Amino acid sequence: MTASHPAVPTLEIRGAAPIPQLGYGVFKVDPDIAADVTAQALAAGYRHIDTAKIYGNEEGVGRAIAESGIPREELFVTTKLWDDAHAFDDAIAACEASLERLGLDYVDLYLIHWAAPSQGQHVEAWKALIALQERGLVRAIGVSNFPAQQLAEVIEATGVVPAIHQIELHPYFQQRELRAIHAEHGILTEAWGPLGQGKSDLLENPAVTAIAEAHGATPAQVVLAWHLAHGIVTIPKSVTPSRIVENLAAAELELTADEVAAIDALDREDGRGGTDPATK
Repeated sequence: MTASHPAVPTLEIRGAAPIPQLGYGVFKVDPDIAADVTAQALAAGYRHIDTAKIYGNEEGVGRAIAESGIPREELFVTTKLWDDAHAFDDAIAACEASLERLGLDYVDLYLIHWAAPSQGQHVEAWKALIALQERGLVRAIGVSNFPAQQLAEVIEATGVVPAIHQIELHPYFQQRELRAIHAEHGILTEAWGPLGQGKSDLLENPAVTAIAEAHGATPAQVVLAWHLAHGIVTIPKSVTPSRIVENLAAAELELTADEVAAIDALDREDGRGGTDPATK
């Protein structure tokens, strides 16, 4: 990263090069603009890009990577296995297809997108990810949106602990019980919807705006800095050029212990904004 880009902290992750703690997510980014906005993110200094098969924009992400001129080893690329391919052979084929769309020989991180407990195939899917890692098609393997029970089941069945668990997480929905399980097993926590998905008043909350004013920062930067302070990997999404840049600058915002505690106090019992993984 050049001197003009924010210095993004990294965390060690089993199986791959260190993961940049602040990445660029392309959830709900239209395929027609995915290449353009991903290129903007890379130019701004992002080196961690998070996509998924179901997003329909892997091709655009791959095109931006190919045209960026950035050495592959400087990038951390994540994609995900969708619910319709949890059978072992289907999962292998799905990963191979994602790699083809991305134009990559490997991804740094491959995740099971949802446990989908009603299907009962999450253990089989996890075994497929282990096989993909052994083949070198993926470096690190993890899960996303797994209830605690299904997380325990894949570990017990295989003895292989996910390197990371990507879950909905933000100050209104802090997932403390699940994060404690992660800490017990050495699993990194990654937050999707880190800014509350735009469905809540999180960025207008007085505690957040007061901290933002004190630092001359945006409320979004404050919330992202809170994630980083807790050792959480986070992947904010934006298609607005100025916000793409502003979000990355959160990497250089350091909150005080009191400021972190003030945001910790915002947790809510009804804070979930997305689908409950246990019901899928």
